[in-house]
Amino acid sequence: MSADLVFGIHAVTALLQRAPQDVLELFVMKEREDKRMQPIVQQARQHGISVQFCNRKTLDNLVNGQHQGVVAKARPQSTGTEADLDDIIAKQAKPFILVLDGVTDPHNLGAILRSADAAGVHAVVSPKDRSVKLTSVVRKVACGAAETVPFITVTNLARTLRQLQDAGLWIVGTAGETDTLLYEADLKGPIALVLGAEGEGMRRLTRETCDSLVKIPMLGSVSSLNVSVAAGICLFETVRQRQ
Repeated sequence: MSADLVFGIHAVTALLQRAPQDVLELFVMKEREDKRMQPIVQQARQHGISVQFCNRKTLDNLVNGQHQGVVAKARPQSTGTEADLDDIIAKQAKPFILVLDGVTDPHNLGAILRSADAAGVHAVVSPKDRSVKLTSVVRKVACGAAETVPFITVTNLARTLRQLQDAGLWIVGTAGETDTLLYEADLKGPIALVLGAEGEGMRRLTRETCDSLVKIPMLGSVSSLNVSVAAGICLFETVRQRQ
């Protein structure tokens, strides 16, 4: 059976709290006997999960470092489908969806999921092809948000956007060539925010499917922001308007 390696205190804690049945084994660095690690070990043992105490080199070899002294061997996290997205939208009076068109960097996706969780996003949607999956690095960077925010992968992103439109959502894409600033747009209703890939932005068909385009005002010398930073700005402007 294939398995993921989830590492880092926040990511492993979230996994044990929300899906302990998915944890197959826990690896803990021998030198870590502090207050942050003890609850993780206790919780694992309460759920009957085997705990192996290892030296730092063993953990380093498992996940190339950055483990903070704990690694969980876990069942791979499943992603949602178009049908799951339909169910999520049907349950919300004002759906709030984040769509990523080709984000390939796991650190960016992890940071985006963390912001999406904080902003109360109901689901994050990404195409199956040319996009990063829910890897161990994503789950580490997300600090538990990968276990709380539904992550939906779809075969045809443009078709999914049209389905969201049919469900009453307004599709707002981010693009530098528009004249409309983010802060001038109406983001209060059922909405899907669309952000493009790092560097390239949204693909042509995605851009053409959007109902409107907005941009973040750039007042300095740089021409664009990291996609995870841009996502945080757009998400919390939406939150501000919806409150």
